[in-house]
Amino acid sequence: METLVLRIVSSTSNKMSTQATGENILNEALCYLIEMCHLKEIHLKNDVSELEYPFSIPVVRTLEKLELQSAVTFFVGENGSGKSTLLEALAAAAELPAVGSADIESDDSMIPARRLASNLTLSWKKRVRKGFFMRAEDFFGFVKKVSGLKNELEEYGRDFDKKYKGWGLKLAKGAVSTGALTAKYGENPDARSHGESFLQLFESRLKPDGLYLLDEPEAPLSPQRQLSLMVMIHDSLSKGCQFIIATHSPVLMAFPGAVIYNFDDLPLKATAYENLEHVNFTRNFLNHPENYLRHLFK
Repeated sequence: METLVLRIVSSTSNKMSTQATGENILNEALCYLIEMCHLKEIHLKNDVSELEYPFSIPVVRTLEKLELQSAVTFFVGENGSGKSTLLEALAAAAELPAVGSADIESDDSMIPARRLASNLTLSWKKRVRKGFFMRAEDFFGFVKKVSGLKNELEEYGRDFDKKYKGWGLKLAKGAVSTGALTAKYGENPDARSHGESFLQLFESRLKPDGLYLLDEPEAPLSPQRQLSLMVMIHDSLSKGCQFIIATHSPVLMAFPGAVIYNFDDLPLKATAYENLEHVNFTRNFLNHPENYLRHLFK
């Protein structure tokens, strides 16, 4: 974590000395992250009176205004707390495309998110249209889709070898070239680990001045790969990017200068990393697993 903090500061402030205290480093990193926010506030319309899902979720019922105080914001909480639903609604309200097998505009699983999005008002410092929404669960299907498309294009190419020659063959094979897919997703996405493919896809889609909404991106990643994702996020901050991430990962939550909203503690408010039950549970378990396992398997 300390290395990542120093990298953030060195890329954003030439005036800061590497001898500064950890507290000063985090303070300056946080100031920089605040300046990089494009989306500043999320408001739920006052006239919402529906009681059906997703308006029945406690976090939605108690939501009036949510301030985004950092270019990196985490939504954390137990399953069913509403963090993914709110993230999906933000994607719909911000009109962001989905990377993966989901389609925000037509996917049936996004119906609650679209209903909630129609009742949200977004306040911007700078309206951005670049970026994307990504659910880790959709990523796996997306990799198979890319591999299937690549195989299909290669099959067309082999058929053209039999049917055409000369200039006609060149034109026909140009229309089914897999070069663009290979450049963006690698030679064989299915042959790499899910973690490697996920990071390649993520990095290939990052554009400057974008808003990126990620739902549990740690799912395909080992702890070390999660550190790689953190470095990619950090390197994108200097390019004007903003991230809102729903996660269960104590590793990702430790990102320096990030603001964490705990959906298990309502109404929503920023929570310190060391005060998160999820972090403390993980720490205690790793330090003394026998204390938990003894009760589980007695």
